[in-house]
Amino acid sequence: MTERKNSFQEINRELLDFLDSSPTSFHAVANMEELLRQAGFNRLLEGEVWKLQKGGGYYVTRNDSSLIAFRIPESDFAGFQIMASHSDSPALKIKDNAEIQVEKQYVKLNVEKYGGLLCAPWLDRPLSVAGRIVVRTDCGVATRLVNVDRDLLIIPNLAIHMNRKANEGYEFNGQKDMLPLFGGKEAKEGFLKLIAETAGVKTEDILDTDLFLYNRMKGTVLGLNGEFLAAPRLDDLQCVFASLKGLLAAKPKRSVAIHCVLDNEEVGSGTKQGADSTFLRDVLHRINRAMGRGEEEYLMALASSFMVSADNAHSIHPNQPDKADPTNRPFMNEGIVIKYSANQKYTTDAVSGAIFKSICQYANVPCQVFFNRSDMIGGSTLGNISNSQVALNTVDIGLPQLAMHSCYETAGAKDTAYLIRAAQALYSSTVCGTGNGEYQVEWE
Repeated sequence: MTERKNSFQEINRELLDFLDSSPTSFHAVANMEELLRQAGFNRLLEGEVWKLQKGGGYYVTRNDSSLIAFRIPESDFAGFQIMASHSDSPALKIKDNAEIQVEKQYVKLNVEKYGGLLCAPWLDRPLSVAGRIVVRTDCGVATRLVNVDRDLLIIPNLAIHMNRKANEGYEFNGQKDMLPLFGGKEAKEGFLKLIAETAGVKTEDILDTDLFLYNRMKGTVLGLNGEFLAAPRLDDLQCVFASLKGLLAAKPKRSVAIHCVLDNEEVGSGTKQGADSTFLRDVLHRINRAMGRGEEEYLMALASSFMVSADNAHSIHPNQPDKADPTNRPFMNEGIVIKYSANQKYTTDAVSGAIFKSICQYANVPCQVFFNRSDMIGGSTLGNISNSQVALNTVDIGLPQLAMHSCYETAGAKDTAYLIRAAQALYSSTVCGTGNGEYQVEWE
């Protein structure tokens, strides 16, 4: 029991370190690249010819915010075993010409909402800025990661004396209520100078930016027995982290194991690096061709492939238990959640749900089921969008959490370890469809 507890603690420590060092999707991808390089994976570029070898590990990025890593088995492969998650989280993005002077006494920054964020938790807490900038170079332009690693900004609430109905419900205005305070009157024209100084470039060489506010509160473990963890960006970097750890631990035998992380899920996935792009499809085609296989063999491989769309799920809320379905009630620390929806917001059907349950059973991992209340519209994820590009047997799953889309979310301390074990089992398996309604799941 003590050994198992220590294992959970070590995994949570690594997860919280990953979250703390990944304030934006760009940083998450950079951190994954470093872990993959340390594990011996080789970087590929989309603009170069791919030369792949059996037994090799490789990764490729797009837009610096999406990443696909894969490991090829030593023998010829039957198909692809994929876990797909997303790198982005709801946030506040900084606009160009960001500074706004107020009464010649304050400087605030102009921002816009990215994704469906809960606004209230962003107020009255230390914030900072991270993302990427594009700078002029002697050869053209280049990107630079930026993280102003200090308490810098705050979005102050309006005092209760000036809004007596604040606790009766409040509709936040994105242009008025969500602008962060940057400094006093001396801060004028200081924002881009700070970004340039942080990046080690000249202010005049900054040509454009993709910068976001982020919550400075570090992740932590809490609860009487340390049964919960709270942190920014659990949705969906918790799944990203677990998927990567599973890939690094796996030993694929007859399938190509693919860790797929896509950007812009929170705003619909309709970008060149999102689930509705050709990124995953392009990578699968190029693996197939680089291994000397033709189009017919590619289509045959898809028929023996399986994808897990991993995006966090809603746990029963302790103060609002009535918001959940009356008979399907997932809880934190009770295992991976399989998500179903009759209107196909989620891709899970009886076949894909059964296959994933068999994977969990093999990995000795508990699983639970989620349905929305029949009178409530739930969210969507990247599974069905990815399937419009690459049609695969796909299951939608997630780890149960509270306060989804807050800038500080809560999850179970055991569940990351469960998903790592399930991911390792997935990546080490092969799913073969016979075409007559039978599916065979093989293990290494």
